[in-house]
Amino acid sequence: MATIQRVRDYRELSRRGAEIAFATLAERSDSLFCLPTGHSPAGLYAEWVRAAATRPNLFANLRVVKLDEWLGMPASDPASCEYFLQERVLAPLGIPADRYLSFDATAVDPSAECARISQSLERHGPIDLCILGLGKNGHLGLNEPGRTLQPGCHVATLSEMTRQHPMMTDRREKPVHGLTLGVGDLLQSRRILLLITGKGKDAATARFLEGAVTTDLPASVLWLHPHVDVLLDVSGGA
Repeated sequence: MATIQRVRDYRELSRRGAEIAFATLAERSDSLFCLPTGHSPAGLYAEWVRAAATRPNLFANLRVVKLDEWLGMPASDPASCEYFLQERVLAPLGIPADRYLSFDATAVDPSAECARISQSLERHGPIDLCILGLGKNGHLGLNEPGRTLQPGCHVATLSEMTRQHPMMTDRREKPVHGLTLGVGDLLQSRRILLLITGKGKDAATARFLEGAVTTDLPASVLWLHPHVDVLLDVSGGA
């Protein structure tokens, strides 16, 4: 069941989200966090970096799995999820490769890459805290609306709306597919934090708050989880 907390603005959303992460680490210092990219979690990550400046051991044992990635995009591309996480989380917090599970978006066999991630997550999981943003069409990660949802890590066909993501603004050729954890992977997490902020999400937010579960709104499956914290930015976000 989701607990809805309405916050006054993006800054408060980021601060409260950081507090939830710190509480999780206080319970288990080697927690496994699933991390997304984009505007929604960017402020939360900045809070982490500020905290690490005065509490250098806070993230000393943190483990990270990347939520998703644009298929075919090299890690060095500034539009990649990998580049985002390296710049804003992994490098500033000093998280080494042996505590980080990431998709290789340029793998020759994307399905085999998904199988590798699934096997590694099975060995080292479950996820202790899964941080998610709400897509404008209600997607979670790259789990898009449709007749069905995939439970495990898979190659996803991207909707036109997702292909217009702000990370893709400067790209003439936009990716058609992505690699993502499945909704089953997300629902196995011990705790989930959903951040709802940003323009153009009113319709998806309203549908989510109705509490009805449907594959047409992937985020709605979070109502099936026993411990979901939803931080809703009532200002609409930047």
